[in-house]
Amino acid sequence: DGNGEKTTQPAPRSIRNRTKKFDDNVTKRGHVPIGKAGEHSDDPPISKGLIAFFLFVVVGSSFVQVLRMFQTSVPDLGEDEN
Repeated sequence: DGNGEKTTQPAPRSIRNRTKKFDDNVTKRGHVPIGKAGEHSDDPPISKGLIAFFLFVVVGSSFVQVLRMFQTSVPDLGEDEN
């Protein structure tokens, strides 16, 4: 062109599709369908059984550690000294 204006190529199909999807979502912001909000559950991310097992291991190991501490700290009083 002699007037100095650039001619632009049409955008590729993938870019047009992404732009259209984004433009459609902009107007929907904050409006969540009831079905999507109802699907959310308040279940903890780990099961109660796993929490119980973890507590069993922690409490059990600390109990064993205390027993070992008492076992090694008690002096042997029944030894014969010859």
